[in-house]
Amino acid sequence: MTKLSVNINKVATIRNARGGNNPDVVKVALDCEKFGAQGITVHPRPDERHIRYQDVYDLKPVLRTEFNIEGNPIDKFNDLVLKVKPTQVTLVPDAPDQITSNAGWDTKKNLAFLTEVVGEFRDKGIRTSIFVNADPEMVEYAAKAGADRVELYTEPYASAYAAGPEAAIAPFVEAARVAKSLGLGVNAGHDLSLENLKYMHAQIGGLDEVSIGHALICDALYLGLEETIRRYLECLT
Repeated sequence: MTKLSVNINKVATIRNARGGNNPDVVKVALDCEKFGAQGITVHPRPDERHIRYQDVYDLKPVLRTEFNIEGNPIDKFNDLVLKVKPTQVTLVPDAPDQITSNAGWDTKKNLAFLTEVVGEFRDKGIRTSIFVNADPEMVEYAAKAGADRVELYTEPYASAYAAGPEAAIAPFVEAARVAKSLGLGVNAGHDLSLENLKYMHAQIGGLDEVSIGHALICDALYLGLEETIRRYLECLT
């Protein structure tokens, strides 16, 4: 079964716009779990413009499902992950000033660095995933770095979906096939939505997890959080 991990960054963005604690990030995360989500994802950035580091500490003791922390493995981020010890850490090569992640790692160029970081997290029993483009070579070098999983960066699929789903999904099917052949788990995330998720899930066999935030929170404004999560889970059956 493919797990749905809800990225709650956008909830924190709304909270931070006015200060205070409304909406309550922890309560929303617990509600997501109650409504059926099998995981919670956060992506704290150095400027804490949405999820704050304190949010991560507050979430860890109360979550009952898998906790996934995404981010660029700078020292501050690494220290946070090692202290919190989530179920999974997803390494993402985003610069501090990026609005959102827009590319996967060049795992070949950064092999030595990624091997060191992955080893440190795995030594603490933290499952490690590397964010990559749908490129078999990048998947292969993620395996060489010692990763447990890769997360396929799916924005190119989402952007091309309307013009032709078969062509849009083809590179992802191949990248997932290579990952599985190397013993890697396969996650996916970025711009997945109710429009394109079901097709992707049907085409990529053995998908372990999808991480969805922006589209899911936007849908929840119209449908409500419980109904939205139900519809996303339906896409994964």
